Amino acid sequence: MLRTAAGEIKDILSSVRGGRDVQVEQFTGQNTIGVVIDREAVARHGLNIRDIQETVEAAVGGITLGQIYEEQRRFDIFLRYADAHRGDVESIGNLLVGLPGGGRVPLRSLADIREEAGPRQINRENNRRFINVQANVRGRDIGRYVAEARRLVEERVETPPGYAVAWGGQFELQQKANRRLLVVTPLTLALVALLLFVAFSSFREVLIILIMFPLALTGGILALKLSGAYLSVPASIGFIAIFGIALQDGLVLMSHFRHLEGRMSLAEAVSRGVEARIRPVLMTTLTTIFGLLPLLLATGVGAEIQRPLATVVVGGLATSTVVTLLVLPLIYETFRRKGEGPDPETRRLA
Repeated sequence: MLRTAAGEIKDILSSVRGGRDVQVEQFTGQNTIGVVIDREAVARHGLNIRDIQETVEAAVGGITLGQIYEEQRRFDIFLRYADAHRGDVESIGNLLVGLPGGGRVPLRSLADIREEAGPRQINRENNRRFINVQANVRGRDIGRYVAEARRLVEERVETPPGYAVAWGGQFELQQKANRRLLVVTPLTLALVALLLFVAFSSFREVLIILIMFPLALTGGILALKLSGAYLSVPASIGFIAIFGIALQDGLVLMSHFRHLEGRMSLAEAVSRGVEARIRPVLMTTLTTIFGLLPLLLATGVGAEIQRPLATVVVGGLATSTVVTLLVLPLIYETFRRKGEGPDPETRRLA
């Protein structure tokens, strides 16, 4: 049943777009010798099943007759036929079984002896037998591939009660990582917002920085699209890295704006603040991009993890820098003017 279901699933995985190198774990092919006892022949000779089983066990498997001792060591006395008399079907068929009334009869007269293909190994997990069907995914994200394949398997493969299909491998790891990120990311955002509020003592400034993040992340999304990559766990980590860099640049810029506002008008403070902080922001961006170039151009082992992360960070840094130097000052000045009223300069002089 496992082999039949695995073959059907293999055909489905091969037909879904993106499925490559689909194969079923080979667990058969081990040649075995089967001895099927003829109960009618055994009864005619006045024997019982146990007599034949003991004969086959002693000849092929071997039995322990006793033990010998050498000082503190103990060894079994093991009895078994030589290889020449138990190595093939003909030799086993020539085994002689003793009759109750005397004499012997060859085993081939009492049983059907044949060579057949049996299981090479039987895999078990939690005391349940299982078989693996493996596939690689190319040219498509693994999440959508598994979703389509799972739907087709549920529609076309009928499994009797007690059988189940489990999806694992990289897909399982991705799902676990995504669930963990769904908990960690909102918690991180809440902590960042709290720290920003402690630093600025204003919900307006916190909102200004948080508005900037979606704009800063668009470069990472565009970079994934242009490179043909898909959103994976390394790519998600790259977005978190962009989040941290954008937060650092925005915090540096806004802190300088607030520092200059006490000595000049709002428009002049914003203009001079950008001029003073453009070099640190560009240095942060360029040094990060240069440091990630080896990962971006990697082609060896581990490139499937390094390249998506570097692609997202490099693309995100491009838009993050533009947003920090151009969009953030405009948003900051707009929010500050709305908060201070139509004539902020008059209010400051008063």
